[in-house]
Amino acid sequence: MFAPIALFVYKRVDHTRSTIEALQANRLSKDSDLIIYSDGPKGVNDKEKVEEVRLFIRTITGFKTVQIIESPVNMGLAKSIIQGVTSVLKKYDSVIVVEDDLVSSPYFLSYMNQGLSLYRFDSEVISIHGYVYPLKGKLPESFFLKGADCWGWATWRHGWELFEPDGNKLLQELEQRNLTRQFDFEGSYPYTQMLRDQIEGKNDSWAIRWYASAFLKGKLTLYPGASLINNIGHDNSGSHSGRSSLFDVALKNTDIELKRIPLIENSELRQKFISYFLSFKPGFLLRILKRIKMMLIRKKH
Repeated sequence: MFAPIALFVYKRVDHTRSTIEALQANRLSKDSDLIIYSDGPKGVNDKEKVEEVRLFIRTITGFKTVQIIESPVNMGLAKSIIQGVTSVLKKYDSVIVVEDDLVSSPYFLSYMNQGLSLYRFDSEVISIHGYVYPLKGKLPESFFLKGADCWGWATWRHGWELFEPDGNKLLQELEQRNLTRQFDFEGSYPYTQMLRDQIEGKNDSWAIRWYASAFLKGKLTLYPGASLINNIGHDNSGSHSGRSSLFDVALKNTDIELKRIPLIENSELRQKFISYFLSFKPGFLLRILKRIKMMLIRKKH
């Protein structure tokens, strides 16, 4: 049995259509249950766009089953994902999570299900991730990093049980254990600041709390050597998102045959992440952080 796909949508019908078409092109789509969570409009200005998305998702075929949960009220992305993933994992042992601005490779579902099957009994592994930054040099077919990630990911019930929604608790533990620099990839990316902003209500990120929850438990996430996900949400389509091609990647166009690898963080790949972050021009990370805040506010709806 393959893991169900939980898809979270809001008001961008073109993005949602692209996400669905890419998933339908996966050979495992016909064997996968699709559960769509459609958030309610925040105000009258969003009502028509939300309804347009809902009209489209009611026409979706090409999956084993399609279930649609339409919220009558606006929950915001964080609450939608936290409640949605929790709900799915009450019924299923694992879940693949996708948002409405993620376009997948035709081999995405195969990779995710392979990873879920291969490491399901390894308590050291908390999740499987489908995206990897456009790093320089040849990468291994797969590798582990400490923590968790958020662009096309999967986990098991036992992994999601470790999610801590209280950002204050997470930050206090990071600081008490003097782990903030490591959490920030040796100071190369402002994850701790993102967590502080979440606590202060400047963003509504579930993802920073998911990363911190996994990181503090010393858990690992499996990454592919070539990305099976591309984020199309940086195209200026949102009211605050802006336009950027920094994280654009070429999708892997061949299957990944996963083999078990040692359950340790790949120090060489961790350094590649750090080098990638440090390659940004001075001040760029601050602008990216501000952009992320605006995107999260927008996705909060």
